[in-house]
Amino acid sequence: MIREICLVALLCVAGVFSRTLDVQDDVEKDVPEWSQGWEGFIVGGQNAAAGQFPHMASLRSTANNHFCGGFIINNRWVVSAAHCTINRTPANTWIVVGGLLLSTGGTNVFTSAVVNHPTYVPSTLANDISLLQTRDNIAFSGAVQAMVVGSNFIGAGVQATAAGWGRLGANLPLANHLQWLNTMTLSNADCRTRMPSGPANSVFDNTICSFTQSGQGMCNGDSGSALFVGNTAIGVVSWGIGPCAGGFPDNFARVSSHRDWIVSHAG
Repeated sequence: MIREICLVALLCVAGVFSRTLDVQDDVEKDVPEWSQGWEGFIVGGQNAAAGQFPHMASLRSTANNHFCGGFIINNRWVVSAAHCTINRTPANTWIVVGGLLLSTGGTNVFTSAVVNHPTYVPSTLANDISLLQTRDNIAFSGAVQAMVVGSNFIGAGVQATAAGWGRLGANLPLANHLQWLNTMTLSNADCRTRMPSGPANSVFDNTICSFTQSGQGMCNGDSGSALFVGNTAIGVVSWGIGPCAGGFPDNFARVSSHRDWIVSHAG
């Protein structure tokens, strides 16, 4: 069986209101060939409750089609993945916060700036992190809250959580309902040994990996969403290897490594 390394994004699935995802080409065209054409999943996860993950943001086209996730860090800024936003502008990017279902609910917050990491490398997915500034203040409520930008280096054996919207498995319909899953962090050295040689070269010191077990994993429902412990973000969903939940770790931009850059732009 040939295994592909793939972006952890909703690249081939339907968007909100069951529309075809019209931004697939924009998300895919500047990423490695090995990362294209993959469908995002959260396998073995469960439905989130209303208000359970108030940091969640859905990035959408102006046609209201979801294409990636993100997380709120204050009332004017959202963190996401650079491969999601590298080809986007404020004019064609909406941010929806406070939503549980893709098909209904949530509040649209217009975007005023998209800031991609200056050393993001599409060919390797190095520094796969970005920031979106909102035009207006995000109104906080029980369903909308900021997440802490983690400063501590996280090693192996820490239970963390990820949430996102995506298919529940191959040939299954979209999970319109926000999904979440607990997972365990790995050391980077361990992560590399679990990877094929090519993808292992994209496990950088400023990335973090997680793994549960074969048949369960993020591979994820949403690029750009947070990997978090409590209310602290420790990673940004970046990439994984197909078939989804096939026994390989999931990979994230390490938040503590990028914290200075985040704070310098977003306060």
